[in-house]
Amino acid sequence: MNQTEIGTFIARCRKEQNLTQAQLAEKLNITDRAISKWETGKSMPDSSIMLELCAILGISVNELLSGEKIEPKHSENYEKRAEENLIALKRKDENNISKNGIIATLFTVTLFIGIVVCLTCDIAISGHLTWSLIPLSSIAFAWVISFPGMILGKRGIVVSLISLSIFVIPYLYLLSVLIKVHEIFSIGTAMAIPSLVFLWLVSAIFNRMGKTRKLAALGISLLAAVPFLFIINIILSKMIGEPILDVWDVLTIFILLMLAFVCFVGNHRKSIPPA
Repeated sequence: MNQTEIGTFIARCRKEQNLTQAQLAEKLNITDRAISKWETGKSMPDSSIMLELCAILGISVNELLSGEKIEPKHSENYEKRAEENLIALKRKDENNISKNGIIATLFTVTLFIGIVVCLTCDIAISGHLTWSLIPLSSIAFAWVISFPGMILGKRGIVVSLISLSIFVIPYLYLLSVLIKVHEIFSIGTAMAIPSLVFLWLVSAIFNRMGKTRKLAALGISLLAAVPFLFIINIILSKMIGEPILDVWDVLTIFILLMLAFVCFVGNHRKSIPPA
C-alpha cells in the first residue's frame, strides 16, 4: 500500500462526492485533521471505519487500499490486488499489536524489577518481608490498571476503568491492613467512589462526542469536575472536619472554569467553516 497514493485517491473521491474535509469528518464522527492526514499520506484510515468511509465515497475497500478505481471485469487483476491489500492491512494491524506488546512487556519487566529490588532489600535488612509488601501491592495494583490500556491501546481504556473500579477498594483495604491505619480504607473508599463515577462520566462524554469535538468534550469534563470537587470536599468535611471550601479550592474552581471556557471557545472556532 502506498499511503500517498491512497491519500490522493481519498481526496479525489471526496471532491467527486462534493464533500469538504469537515463534512466528511462529521459523517465519520472524527476530526477534519484526521482527514487532512489521510489525504497528505501522513496516516491511514483506521480499519474500524474503512467500510463506512468507502460507503460514503462510493468505492470498495479494495479500491481504497489500492489508491485507484479497479474495474471488476479484470477479475484476475482485481483478485490479485485484493489479496495484496488484505496482506498489507493485516501486516499493519500486526505491527500495531506488536508495538503495543513491546511497550506492555517493557512496562511489566520494569515493574517486576522494582518488585525484586524491594523484596531483596527488605529481606537483606529485616530478614523477612515487612515494608516491601506495601510497594509490592501498589506495583501490582498499578500493573492491573495500566496493562490493558498498553496492550489494547484506546480500546483498553474501558478495560482499565473496569479494573480500577473492581480493584481500588480491595487495594485500599489491603493498604490499610499493611500500614495498620483504618482511615486509609474508610476515607480512601469515600473518595474513590465519587472519583470512579467522575471517571466513567468523562469516559462517556468522550465516547459520545470526543472524536469530532474533543475540545467541547474536555470543556464539559472540566465543568463536571466542579460539582465533583464540592462532593469530595463535603465528604472530607464530614469525615475529618475540613472546611468545605478554602482559598485553594476557590482557585482550583476558577482555573477549571477558565480552562473550560478556553476549550469551548477553541471548539467554536474550529467549527466555523473557512471562508
